[in-house]
Amino acid sequence: MGADLAKVACMEHQTIRRGVYLIMALFCLQPMALGAWLALIPYIKETLQLTKFDLAIALLGMPVAVLAALQFAGGLSTRIGVRRLVLATFPLQCLAAFLPLIAGSQLILFFALGAFGATHAFMEVGLNVYAGRIEKKARAHIMNRCHGFWALGLMIGSFVATSGAGELGSVRIMAVVAVVSTVVGMLAARRLPKMGEEGAEHVVPRRKLSQMPPALLAIGGFMLLVTLAEGAMSDWSAVYLSERQSIEVAEAGIAVTIFAGFMAFGRFCGDWLKQRFGALVLARGSVMFALAGLACLIGPLPLVFSFVGFALLGVGVASGYPLGVSAVAALDDTHEAANVAIMSTCALAGFLVGPPVIGFLADAYGLKFGFAAIIPGLIACLFLARWLIPPESGEESR
Repeated sequence: MGADLAKVACMEHQTIRRGVYLIMALFCLQPMALGAWLALIPYIKETLQLTKFDLAIALLGMPVAVLAALQFAGGLSTRIGVRRLVLATFPLQCLAAFLPLIAGSQLILFFALGAFGATHAFMEVGLNVYAGRIEKKARAHIMNRCHGFWALGLMIGSFVATSGAGELGSVRIMAVVAVVSTVVGMLAARRLPKMGEEGAEHVVPRRKLSQMPPALLAIGGFMLLVTLAEGAMSDWSAVYLSERQSIEVAEAGIAVTIFAGFMAFGRFCGDWLKQRFGALVLARGSVMFALAGLACLIGPLPLVFSFVGFALLGVGVASGYPLGVSAVAALDDTHEAANVAIMSTCALAGFLVGPPVIGFLADAYGLKFGFAAIIPGLIACLFLARWLIPPESGEESR
């Protein structure tokens, strides 16, 4: 009897371990096409001869579609299962990644980014729900590392696009990034082991606003403000660098690579830091790094400080999203998909609405002013961070 139990436990451990490796691989593969697109934004801006204001309007296509798609993503993931959702959405995201690069006008770019954003939303919910289930099942911190691989994938995509766009062209380099990441991603998604209940038998009724945990709103607010800074750097860092230094627009994508690389570094360290210091210290310390990074970008400093600023901001925003996912996943086992979808709505709203807002401000007052507008939100995050503490952790919340 004891031997049988040990054998079952060993098999379960191996299944969880395989799930951890595969979900981390998927977190790395999923954003590669997005990273390539972010690095190519200055190229598209120049090709279509868009002003900052025009580009900001076009960039709104992605957040509009994401926010709409997230209203259905949570329910769909419970009906068909998160594994099927990821598997079905990967090829759709691959196709949608090409649309912004072949857009011939601002209006077409708006709708092209909308299609790209919708597929991104479904992928985000599927991956995060699965990672949250593994984290609870394994009783270990893995969320920061999962999102570390996400940032690594973003960095790889932007680096490949920056390196090859000049020789291959934007469409061909996107083909390399999107097709390869999709093929490998679908192979990994097929091997994901089952984690928790999936399918129509696990559908739960929708909750009213009054039935939702109060902490969900505070966590959502934290996520919105942190990812606003993340989105601003992702979309505008390359444009900022191309304006400050006379280099080719394709080469300016190195700003995205630096930002994403240090974001990946921060997330790979995040699980250990959370275990060592707790969620509250990690969140507030990260926000302070982000504020220091913004100071390097908006202050009257030499150009080299811009690279320091990108690095500090990468580390500063690294742990926000993983901490938020872990916090909402711990609120409720029954509505975990819905909670993650709500939090993702807030997070992706910041990530995707922030850049157009920064663009409007930059068009009127300059990018430095646009970046400075992020500071009040980050200061508010220092107070909202207390809601990220898991109820059972016993951490001091003050």
